[in-house]
Amino acid sequence: MTNPAAGTLAWFEVASDDPDGAQKFYGSLFDWTFESSGSLTSGGLDYRNITASGAQQPMGGIFGTGGQLPNHAVFYILVTDLEATCAQAEQLGGTLISKNTDPAPGTPAFAYLRDPSGNQFGIFTPPAS
Repeated sequence: MTNPAAGTLAWFEVASDDPDGAQKFYGSLFDWTFESSGSLTSGGLDYRNITASGAQQPMGGIFGTGGQLPNHAVFYILVTDLEATCAQAEQLGGTLISKNTDPAPGTPAFAYLRDPSGNQFGIFTPPAS
């Protein structure tokens, strides 16, 4: 599996208090398939990787919020330096919402940001090999 290039849309996530319903909706609408994410699921999260029909690797995920977060969808951009990208986003008028620079083994470091218009998006660096 190869990683996408830095600066590209590399992942998306649908967070839902009804992950089974979201899976049924998106699976039926787009012919996507779903598989539990081993590393996240073993940590107690309801996280399902999404793979498009005919694709070789997942492109996104459904996150079961358990009603603890608002339902939302967010896109993620791959970056080479999480800290530098967060700092640059703030210099350009964006806002840092949160970041996780100490992820569980096999999971990416990531941050949530808002652009100057208030739109939320995520950035991440791939997990260490």
